[in-house]
Amino acid sequence: MTLDDVTRLARTGEGQHLEFKKRIPEGARFAKEVAAFANSGGGILLIGVDDDGTVTGVRDREEELFALRSILDTFCSPPVAIDIELVHVSRRREVIVIRVSSSGDRPHYVQKDERQVVYIRASDQSVEASAESTRLMKLRDADVDVAFEFGDRELSLMRYLDEYGQVTVDQFASLVNIPEEDASDILVVLTRASLLNIHPSERSDFFTIARSKAG
Repeated sequence: MTLDDVTRLARTGEGQHLEFKKRIPEGARFAKEVAAFANSGGGILLIGVDDDGTVTGVRDREEELFALRSILDTFCSPPVAIDIELVHVSRRREVIVIRVSSSGDRPHYVQKDERQVVYIRASDQSVEASAESTRLMKLRDADVDVAFEFGDRELSLMRYLDEYGQVTVDQFASLVNIPEEDASDILVVLTRASLLNIHPSERSDFFTIARSKAG
């Protein structure tokens, strides 16, 4: 990657697969960005780029790289594989380009205080994953031959989605008068069966009908 490539990327702004940092943040703050990309289809972190897209570079690359590796070793489980590239900005400054691939070992957890937290990308933010998003990651290799019974609750759900377009776990639970745990189970099963799509959100995930490409 060249400096022109970095500049063009920076001009596009942060998004689902792109994040800027002026320097490596401390501890779990940085680990969550890397883990979120690994859990959400991959992405690129540009270290040495301001939030407004200004390319400044970092002055001490060795210090930044040491912090990067120490943080990932300490806070991420299982470990996240990354590729690092250095792009010269000036004689004394470089941008650190960190590429994170979509991981086959997801979910990756981040140690936060006394908890292990799963993060995912929601637009241009790394947010704590819902229980449903986490379960879907864990079940990704078991998506063949998903069996379920399409009963009155599922029919009510589809009618609701036809009318309102999206639903959260608590909305579905209220709609058919069942505990939220049962509503969550049904939504996860229908998502695994490719009948629904899940949309991560900072406030609350929501589900929509999975439309076919032809539709």
